[in-house]
Amino acid sequence: MKFRTSAIVATLLTATLSSAAPARKGGGPTYDTLLKGGTIYDGLGGAAVTGDVAIRGDRIVYVGPKAPGTAQTTIDAKGLAVAPGFINMLSWAVESLIADGRGLSDIRQGVTLEVFGEGDSFGPVTPGMKRLAVDRQSDVKYPIAWNSLAEYLDWLAKRGIAPNVASFIGATTVRANVLGEEDVDPTPAQLQQMRGLVAKAMRDGAIGVGSSLIYAPASYAETPELIALVDEVGRCDGLYISHMRSEGDRLIEAIDELIEISRRTGARAEIYHFKQAGKDNWPKIDAAIARVEAARQAGLKITADMYPYTIAGSGLDASMPTWVQSGGLEKWIERMKDPKVRARLVDEIGKPGVGWENMYRASGGADGLIAVGFKSEKLKPLTGKTIAEIAAMRHTSPIETMMDLVIEDGSRVGIIYRIMDEANVARAVALPWMSFGSDADAQAPEGPFLKSRPHPRAYGTFARVVGHYARDEGRMPMAEAIRRMTSLPAANLGIRERGRLAPGYHADIAVFDPKSFVDRATVQQPQAFAAGMRSVYVNGKAVLLNGEPTANRPGQVVRGPGWTGWPGGGACRKR
Repeated sequence: MKFRTSAIVATLLTATLSSAAPARKGGGPTYDTLLKGGTIYDGLGGAAVTGDVAIRGDRIVYVGPKAPGTAQTTIDAKGLAVAPGFINMLSWAVESLIADGRGLSDIRQGVTLEVFGEGDSFGPVTPGMKRLAVDRQSDVKYPIAWNSLAEYLDWLAKRGIAPNVASFIGATTVRANVLGEEDVDPTPAQLQQMRGLVAKAMRDGAIGVGSSLIYAPASYAETPELIALVDEVGRCDGLYISHMRSEGDRLIEAIDELIEISRRTGARAEIYHFKQAGKDNWPKIDAAIARVEAARQAGLKITADMYPYTIAGSGLDASMPTWVQSGGLEKWIERMKDPKVRARLVDEIGKPGVGWENMYRASGGADGLIAVGFKSEKLKPLTGKTIAEIAAMRHTSPIETMMDLVIEDGSRVGIIYRIMDEANVARAVALPWMSFGSDADAQAPEGPFLKSRPHPRAYGTFARVVGHYARDEGRMPMAEAIRRMTSLPAANLGIRERGRLAPGYHADIAVFDPKSFVDRATVQQPQAFAAGMRSVYVNGKAVLLNGEPTANRPGQVVRGPGWTGWPGGGACRKR
């Protein structure tokens, strides 16, 4: 298909070229890199066109039919898709990038921005929170040399990382700063202190506030508390994003709470990993979609993201009532050593959760839970076994086995849960307001990452959307799939000059073979890189070239709209 553009766009391109790219002696501009003759998807969802993309410094300076001038490096992109780099809306690469700044499992899928902060963020932290965090570290060990979220992000980028990074401030982290991990409500003064932490983080560049309301201690926060925090986000044109209070038995009520928070604060809102958990709840997809679309039609900016799998990844804390976890991991473990508490847990876990999310029940019981992450070297040989299998080995009941594993491991224990319906996943993938997040770290099959087994989404989320659902199943056009991994999440996040192939935008670019780009990770063999990604550029530097990682570490911190460092200051309004 030949490149088509309007006269207005052509004029803008020419103006951009004349100002951004210096002329060579023989006439015409010069570039650092020229991607020549590729199939260009600009990120806005329109039909692909054939043409060139030119990079100078960290910016795109030309997108058009045939770039004038010369380049230091020319890449033949004929037959390849050239797209904006993909945005991972839910990344847990907070630790993995400390251990390995390459972020290969994501880079090999074209991800150029990792977005952190599902409930927990790496700042702000108190001295007590630092001590607990170090004690709870598992396979990746590191000192905590920062206090605020902004300091962590800057520290990480200075170490040298391949992808860009951004973060929400975690509502759980804010709560822990002021209230600890107990099941308590804030006083008016404490709530003001919590609001202040959010306001500062927004002005330091946080994207918004992220919550994870099925987990303790986040679950102890009532709606008015969340509204108070999100009000600070709305004042800074930020985003409220939430792992809602329920994704199963109380799914519709949880969506209503998120919508009400958006309505009361004026903040945009997004649902983390949109799903219907548990077979009894699969039919709720119609009502869930209807709730979101009605809110959107009413003028609210409500969106969602998801990972394209029928299995979820969490911990055994998601299979136990939150009352037993009040005070944090250590108190949770101590309580479970009490025979009376154990008897109560056996009774409650065996029933539908009342006021808490029971993922043990949603998965159909012990056969639906696969242990994949242990802290203890002694327990690591159990990796890959179901709770039913481990219980049989130990001659204990499945629920007693879960309690024992948490006690022995000194952690929440990583679990894969079989809880979703493929028909629902395929339908949700096609929703126009859906973007995507791996809900996993960015790693490589080496070093400390070999000590546990990740969810296959760590290696396959974005390749699966493009290769399986868009190309092979035809759930959406390729251009639409790319829009929902680029310009859509960039707009939802409120970030500047990313998510599109356009002159003046940061040169975050993914070049892949549209015929062979596909995920290869499975539950049995999850550490398998996606195939078909050829080259990836972050801020103009190649981090993957001809299918091989480079030594470049150009990742930057991406700031939210409230950041005071923007020219003219941030978007935050006074109360």
